[in-house]
Amino acid sequence: MRKLLPGAFALLTATCIQAQTPHLPRGTATDVTNDDIQATLKKTPNAAVSDQAIRVVSIADEYNVGIGVVHRSKTVGKQAANGIEHSQITEIYHVIEGNATLVTGGTIENPRESPPESQVVKVLNGPSTGGGAIQGGVSRRVGPGDVVIIPPNTPHWFSEISSDQIVYLVVRVDPHRILPAGYGAK
Repeated sequence: MRKLLPGAFALLTATCIQAQTPHLPRGTATDVTNDDIQATLKKTPNAAVSDQAIRVVSIADEYNVGIGVVHRSKTVGKQAANGIEHSQITEIYHVIEGNATLVTGGTIENPRESPPESQVVKVLNGPSTGGGAIQGGVSRRVGPGDVVIIPPNTPHWFSEISSDQIVYLVVRVDPHRILPAGYGAK
């Protein structure tokens, strides 16, 4: 009997865990190749700042995920500061090339809402607030291979770009389905 109890307990536990785990629908994976990223970067090679959505995918009709690529040249650091925060989108930066100082948190000077018809709101980030420099934020050096997760309502900007440019892949998690699913689909 004592040998049966541990086996019965294990079976009961496994059955309970399985019953509590929702069965998610199966889907199709979406590929974003390095060729896709490089082709997107080549569209605006001379721009001081380029933030381009590559693809926005609907995940099981529950949320959207956007993939984009951004490059910022060193000349951006010589221009006026441009802190920004997004009210509903989490951004995940994966640095591909270059080095910079990224500031997050704190308060944006002279905040102003992004126009609802702008590409920033309609395609890239949903409702956003931009402005000047960030006061009281946390600075960190970032470079190739680094990943930074920026939750909604978190001011952020690059206060310094120390190489010619910084290039990063950006994953935008959109639980409110603001971004246009199917954007950039092949």
